[in-house]
Amino acid sequence: MNFTPLPLTGAFRIDLERRGDNRGSFARMFCREEFGRLGLNAVWSQCNVSHSVRKGTLRGLHFQRPPKADAKLVKCMAGAVFDAIVDLRAGSDTFGRWTFQTLSAENGEMIYIPAGFAHGFQTLTDNAELLYFHSHSYSPECEGGLLFSDPDIGITWPLEVASISDRDRDLPPLAEVEPIS
Repeated sequence: MNFTPLPLTGAFRIDLERRGDNRGSFARMFCREEFGRLGLNAVWSQCNVSHSVRKGTLRGLHFQRPPKADAKLVKCMAGAVFDAIVDLRAGSDTFGRWTFQTLSAENGEMIYIPAGFAHGFQTLTDNAELLYFHSHSYSPECEGGLLFSDPDIGITWPLEVASISDRDRDLPPLAEVEPIS
């Protein structure tokens, strides 16, 4: 695995090192020792799969607050997505800033998202599927969200929003979200 730091401290793009032959390929998706050497979360409590039928579907921006603030490891298993993260960590030099990765089944890249970040994505293809590893189990009392279209953050989503939940459409802007400590 090759870890490339993203512009927001603690977040990484992870490229898998595929080994291939006439049968296909093999790659490690996780190694506790490699993650640990970089000081990244190396224990996963929950794994989820998200399937979106329609191109342009937007999900997020979601996060969990302490004591269940969770790091995430996200990989696209089918199709492609524009995966966005926003730093919500109190005292962070990059608080309120965002960055993105295009994740696809074809490029095989993953994104490591530290605890204290909001996460969302927009599907670039029909039938996009994401695999998420979480450092904490989902906890409804700790869940939070951030408005995907907040002009103070300014995420440039690549497509018109074709589908979004009422819940995600009604999330608060950054100005109303308490930083995560």
